[in-house]
Amino acid sequence: MRILGIDPGFGRLGIAILEKADKKVTSLKGYDVLKEQVIFSECFKTSSTLDFEERLRLIGNKVKKIIKEYRPEVLAIETLFLNTNQKTVMRVAEARGVVIYEAVLAELRIFEATPLQIKIATTGYGRANKMQIMKMVKILVEIDKLKTSDDELDAIAIALTAFAHIGR
Repeated sequence: MRILGIDPGFGRLGIAILEKADKKVTSLKGYDVLKEQVIFSECFKTSSTLDFEERLRLIGNKVKKIIKEYRPEVLAIETLFLNTNQKTVMRVAEARGVVIYEAVLAELRIFEATPLQIKIATTGYGRANKMQIMKMVKILVEIDKLKTSDDELDAIAIALTAFAHIGR
């Protein structure tokens, strides 16, 4: 199974494609398991100098291109949590809508994960902080250690969460 993980945003969009490896790897407990592999990941950025509508168009085009190239079966996307800046939340919701729209057009299954589900799936602890999640992502999957974008690593964590809930 191949999963497209998205950390939604309109300035920065975390994108990751993960799939189960074909070969088994021995886990820390000595069991043979199929480990998730990062096929692709990046932090896609849109310029703040562009009109918001243009930023949404660029996000839609990017997601469409990724879906076409990597052919995921599932979109894993983080649900929104409310913060004090309602304008930002609304804009992120609109960007999230564009991503979901492109996934639905491509007939992907949609998996939504809350921040709590992501924390538990990646660290085993519901009150984990950002640094703990990022550290565990780098342990759970092979990834270039130079990748430090929170958005990109969050997208990987979201895809890992989908694997934990959906299975193979």
